[in-house]
Amino acid sequence: MNAGRATPPGRTIPFDLYTHCGIEEARIGSTYFEAETPLSDGSGNPPEGWDNPIQHGTMSWTSDTEAVFTDEAGHEVKFRARPGASAFKHICA
Repeated sequence: MNAGRATPPGRTIPFDLYTHCGIEEARIGSTYFEAETPLSDGSGNPPEGWDNPIQHGTMSWTSDTEAVFTDEAGHEVKFRARPGASAFKHICA
């Protein structure tokens, strides 16, 4: 595994996505990712149909810097790595 990469492309792992303040970021291994299209209900919560505070599903790598979260409810969120990031952009209380 290359330094800074969470896992090799093509691999899928079980993943609990933190949704409490909407779907904006994910940390996978030591890599921080941001949602290609952030999702919320407009009030800082996950959209209707998402579990809160976490959504169980899987994370699949499509490249060294991109991953896709999916779940049994049919949700799909594409994430892109934030090179050099060492923390989340926003901390949710």
